[in-house]
Amino acid sequence: MLISIQSPGRSNTNSKRAPLPRGCGGDAAHSPPRPGLRRRPEKQGRARDRPCARRTGVPRLPTPAAGHPVREAGKVRERTGAGAGPVTWSNPRRASAVFPQPADWPLGGLRGPSRLRGRGRGQDVAQWERAPGRRGRGRARGAGPGGGGSNERAPRPGPAGARDAAERLVANVTVCKPRGVVKGAGLGVRCRPRGGTMAATVRRQRPRRLACWAVLAVLLADLLPLSDTLAVMSVDLGSESMKVAIVKPGVPMEIVLNKESRRKTPVTVTLKENERFFGDSAASMAIKNPKATLRYFQHLLGKQEGNPHVALYGARFPEHELGFDPQRQTVHFQISPQLQFSPEEVLGMVLNYSRSLAEDFAEQPIKDAVITVPAFFNQAERRAVLQAARMAGLKVLQLINDNTATALSYGVFRRKDINTTAQNVMFYDMGSGSTVCTIVTYQTVKTKEAGMQPQLQIRGVGFDRTLGGLEMELRLREHLARLFNEQRKGQRAKDVRENPRAMAKLLREANRLKTVLSANADHMAQIEGLMDDVDFKAKVTRAEFEELCADLFERVPGPVQQALQSAEMNLDEIEQVILVGGATRVPKVQEVLLKAVGKEELGKNVNADEAAAMGAVYQAAALSKAFKVKPFVVRDAVIYPILVEFTREVEEEPGVRSLKHNKRVLFSRMGPYPQRKVITFNRYNHDFNFHINYGDLGFLGPEDLRVFGSQNLTTVKLKGVGESFKKYPDYESKGIKAHFNLDESGVLSLIKVESVFETLVEDSPEEESTLTKLGNTISSLFGGGTTPDAKENGTDSVQEEEESPAEGSKDEPGEQAELKEEAEAPVEDTSQPPPTEPKEDAAPEEEKAAEKEKEEKSEAQKPSEKKEAGSEPVPPAPEEEKKQKPARKQRMVEEIGVELMVLDLPDLPEDELARSAQKLQDLTLRDLEKQEREKAANSLEAFIFETQDKLYQPEYQEVSTEEQREEISGRLSAASTWLEDEGFGATTVMLKEKLTELRKLCHGLFFRVEERKKWPERLSALDNLLNHSSMFLKGARLIPEMDQIFTEVEMTTLEKVINETWAWKNATMAEQAKLPATEKPVLLSKDIEAKMMALDREVQYLLNKAKFAKPRPRPKDKNGTRAEPPLNASDQAEKVIPPPGETEDAKPISEPEKETRSEPTDAEPLELGGPGAAEPEQKEPPTGQKPTLKNDEL
Repeated sequence: MLISIQSPGRSNTNSKRAPLPRGCGGDAAHSPPRPGLRRRPEKQGRARDRPCARRTGVPRLPTPAAGHPVREAGKVRERTGAGAGPVTWSNPRRASAVFPQPADWPLGGLRGPSRLRGRGRGQDVAQWERAPGRRGRGRARGAGPGGGGSNERAPRPGPAGARDAAERLVANVTVCKPRGVVKGAGLGVRCRPRGGTMAATVRRQRPRRLACWAVLAVLLADLLPLSDTLAVMSVDLGSESMKVAIVKPGVPMEIVLNKESRRKTPVTVTLKENERFFGDSAASMAIKNPKATLRYFQHLLGKQEGNPHVALYGARFPEHELGFDPQRQTVHFQISPQLQFSPEEVLGMVLNYSRSLAEDFAEQPIKDAVITVPAFFNQAERRAVLQAARMAGLKVLQLINDNTATALSYGVFRRKDINTTAQNVMFYDMGSGSTVCTIVTYQTVKTKEAGMQPQLQIRGVGFDRTLGGLEMELRLREHLARLFNEQRKGQRAKDVRENPRAMAKLLREANRLKTVLSANADHMAQIEGLMDDVDFKAKVTRAEFEELCADLFERVPGPVQQALQSAEMNLDEIEQVILVGGATRVPKVQEVLLKAVGKEELGKNVNADEAAAMGAVYQAAALSKAFKVKPFVVRDAVIYPILVEFTREVEEEPGVRSLKHNKRVLFSRMGPYPQRKVITFNRYNHDFNFHINYGDLGFLGPEDLRVFGSQNLTTVKLKGVGESFKKYPDYESKGIKAHFNLDESGVLSLIKVESVFETLVEDSPEEESTLTKLGNTISSLFGGGTTPDAKENGTDSVQEEEESPAEGSKDEPGEQAELKEEAEAPVEDTSQPPPTEPKEDAAPEEEKAAEKEKEEKSEAQKPSEKKEAGSEPVPPAPEEEKKQKPARKQRMVEEIGVELMVLDLPDLPEDELARSAQKLQDLTLRDLEKQEREKAANSLEAFIFETQDKLYQPEYQEVSTEEQREEISGRLSAASTWLEDEGFGATTVMLKEKLTELRKLCHGLFFRVEERKKWPERLSALDNLLNHSSMFLKGARLIPEMDQIFTEVEMTTLEKVINETWAWKNATMAEQAKLPATEKPVLLSKDIEAKMMALDREVQYLLNKAKFAKPRPRPKDKNGTRAEPPLNASDQAEKVIPPPGETEDAKPISEPEKETRSEPTDAEPLELGGPGAAEPEQKEPPTGQKPTLKNDEL
C-alpha cells in the first residue's frame, strides 16, 4: 500500500520535480534513467555511512481492513481495499513523500523521542554524476542491488541486521524534495544536498521558543472570531428570480445551488397562517393559493399611495389585497385579517432565505453581502432595500447597480485585454421587469496604491422601467384568456379573468410559451383542468406573439438612445454591444436591437443570467477584509442629479431687501460616486434652513416622472448657529460648512454641519510649553506633508477634514470654490498648492526661508541648529527679527445641531424596524421548529419500516428467538398506529422519546448482529499481528550476544504479551462457542482491538529502539581490520525473513555477505563522481562465498 504526501496544488503525476530515488522507496517505474547521466558503481558501507537512509514515519493504522478510518495529517479519510490502494493527503509546505506499507501488516508506524543522523546504505543507492556540459544541480537516484530497483538484501549480523529486520516490519519514508520536511509519527525527515549526494536526516522537530508560541496564540485568538465569518455572498435580486453567489476560502466565486439543486431561485413567497414557502415550492403554491403567494413585490419598494406603479401592480395581480400605512402612505399586503406584510418585510424574508442557502452551501455562517439593485432606483427605493436587509440581519457591504456588476464581471475575466486605450462597450440588459442600457469604458489607469490597474467607468445609462419579459407574458396571458372564453362561448360560463387560480395557470403557461416560441415558429398551449374541470388547448404562433407585443418591440431602441445622449457619444464609438438578461433571448428583440445599433452582430459572450451575481460577489470579496483580490477600479455614475436649495435676503436697491432663491448643484448627472463634498454657506449668523432636492429630471418622460415620486429629498434645519457666533465674537467667520457623502450604495447622507472661525494670534517662543515644542518637533519630523490649514493653524487642536472632489468629476468649474453669495457652485477645495522651485543662486535665502517656515510650524528648533552638510553655520538673526514674528491663524470649529425632515419617503422608525425584524425572526424560528418536527417524524417512521424488514432477514433471525421477534414486532406496530392516529398533533419531544424507546428495545438484537459482522475482520487482524510479532521476536533472539540491542527483560515482556494474547483469544473463542447465538457475546470487537493495541505498543517500542540504537565498537585485529563476529550454524542456514506483502519466491536465498575491505570512516565524505574522479576499485567476492542473486537472475 502506497501512502503519498504531496504539496498543495500539485499531483504526483504532473509534478515537475525530481523523480523518486530508487534507493529511497522508489522503483524503476518511478525513476527512469535520466539522459546525460551515467551511473557510478555502488558503494558498500555501514548504516550510518549510507548516503540515503530509509526511515519510517507512517501514521498508525488501527486495522488493515477496508473502510477503517485512517488519520492522515489531521483529517480522517476512508481506506479503500483490504490493505491496498493509494491514500493521499496534502501536507502544506512539506515535501512529497511516499510511504510503501506492507498490505498484511495491521499496525504500522514508529513512535518515540529519538534522534538519528546518518546516511543511507551503500547497496540501496546508485549515485549519478552530471554529464559534462550540463549545468545545474545533479539528481541523485537509487536502485537496489544490481540496479534492478529492488530493495532486497541478505540479512546481516549485528545492529545492521536488527535494523534490517525492523525495516521489513514497518513502512519506509522517502523524501523526494531536497530541504523538505515530512512529518511522520512525530518524526521529521529532511533531505539536503551534501557534496552532491542526498544526505538524509531523521529528527524530531525542535520545539519553538515560548515567546514565539505566545505570539502565535495571540494571533490565532484574534483570527478565531473571524474564521467562522470569512465567507461573503452576493444576491442578484431580479424581478422574477435571484441568483446567489459566495466566496469563501477554497471556493472562489461560485453560484449557490438551492434545495432543488438549481442555480436560479424564483423570488416568490407563499405566506400562510402557520407556514411559509420560498423559491420553487412557493412558485408551485401560486397555482393552489394565488392570494397568499407574493411575486414581483420589488416594484412596490419605496412607492406611496397614488403612485402609478401601485395601480399597475393591482391591475396585473388583482388577487392581492393592498393596504396603505396611515403614517408613511406606503403599501402593504393584506394576506388575512391577522397577516399583513410590507414589501420591505417580504424582501427581508427573501434575503434571509438567500442567506440560508448560502450558509448551507458554504457550511459556515454568513453576514456580509453585496446586493444588486436596478440602476434607476432612486434614494427612497435604495433605502427601502437597506431596511429590508437590516430586518434580515444582513450587513450590506454595498448596493451595486446590476449593470455595474455585469460590467465588472465582464472586465474581471478579460483584464488582460484592457490597456491604456479606452474601449467602449454597451450592455443591453432586458430582464423580466425592466430594461437598462449601459455604456462602459474600460482602460488602465494609474493608482496610488497599486500602479497601473484596469478601470471601468459608467459613461451613459438609459432605462425603461416597464419594458421586460413580464409584460410580454401578460400579453400572452390575456390572449390565452380570450381564446379560452371564446371556446366556452354560449355555455353560460364565467369569465376566466375572474378566477385567480385560472389566471395563475395561464400566466405560468404564458411564460412557457414565450420560452418555446423563441426557438420554434409555433407551439400548442394546453392546460389540464383550467377552470370548472375544463381543459384548454390552443395553438399559438410566433407571428401572433410578435403582433401582441408590437408596441413593446418599438420601445427596444429607447434605452440605447438615452444611454448615448447621457454619455455624449455616438454609435461609431461603441466597439461591441453585449446582451444581458433573459428577455434578450426573444428573436424579435435581437432583430430590432441589431437594427438600432447598426452592428454586424450582437455579443453573446456573457452569461446572461449569472454575470451580475458573479460581478457582485467579486466586489464583495474586494470589500471584505478576509480576502485580497486583484484591484479593479469601479467608477459608477449618478443617474439623478442632486442639488441644494436655500433662500437668503439680498439688497437689490438701497433700502430695499428681498428674498433670493439659490440652487447649487451638489452631485451632477453622470458624475462619479462614491465621493464626499462640502458646501460652505457665508454671511449667515443665525439659524437657517436649506433643502436637498433632485436636480433637473428633464431626461425622464412624463410617465417616468409620475412613477419617480417626490423630487424633494430632505429639509435641513440648523440650530445653534447664532450661539456659535456669540461664543467666538472676536473671531472671523469662515462660513457654515455642510459635509455630504454619496456612499458606495448611492445613498446620500449629511455627515455633519459645523461653523468655522479664524483669528490671528501672536505667540512668542517663551510662551510655548515644553510639551508643545516636543509635539511640534515630532509632527514636523514624522508628519510628512501638511495641509495649508495645518501650516496656518500651528498647534490648533481642531482642524477641518480635507475634502476634495473625486477625480474626473463632471461638476461645473465653480464647484471647486467655497459657496459665497455670488458663487455659482459650492464645493470646497483644500488641496495644498505646489511648492515653488528654489533658485540656484539664492542658497542663503533658501536656508533662512526654510528656518523661518520651521519656526512657524514648531518653534522648537533654533536657527543655529539647522545646518547643511558641508556648509558654514548661519549667523544669528538680530534681536528685532526675533521679536517680530508673523501672526498665525487659529481655527475653531463648532458643531451645529441638525434636524432632518425626510420628504420623499420617511424611513421606518427604529422601534417599528425592530418589531419587523423580530417578526421575521419569529417566523424563521417557527419554520425551524417545523422542520425539526418533520425530521423527527420521518426518522421514527423510517426506523419502524426498516426494523420490521430486518426481522425477516436470516442474520437477524439467527441471533433472536421467536418470542423476542414477536415482542419487537408488536411494539413497532403499536408505534406505527400511534404515529398515524396521533402523530400529527405530537410534538418534537414526543416523537424523539418514542424513537428512543424503540431503539432501546432493539439494541440487543442489533448489537449481536453487528458483533458477528466484525468478528472475521478483527480476528484476522489479530492473527496477522500475532504472527508478525512472533517472527520479530524470533529474529531478535537470533542476534548475536555481542551485537544484541534488546535486553532479556524486553524480549521476555514481549513474549509474555504474545502468549497472553494467544491464551486470551483461545479461551474467549472457546467460551463464545458454548454460548447460544441469542445471548450477549463474550467475544467483543472492542476487546480484540484493545489486545491488538497492547501488543502493538510493545512491538513498536522495540522497533524504535532498533531504529535508533548505536552500534557497539568492534575490536580490531592485528591487520587493522575490524573483526566480524562468528556466524552460528543456525545463522548460516537461516532463511531470510521476507518483508510483509511480498511473495516468498521473489526473495534471494543466500548466505550473508562478508565485508573484506575496510569501510570509510565517519569523516570520509561521499562525493558524486565527475570528470576526472577516480573510479572505485572493483573487488571480486572471496572464493567460497556465494554471491547474492538479483531479482532478474532468480
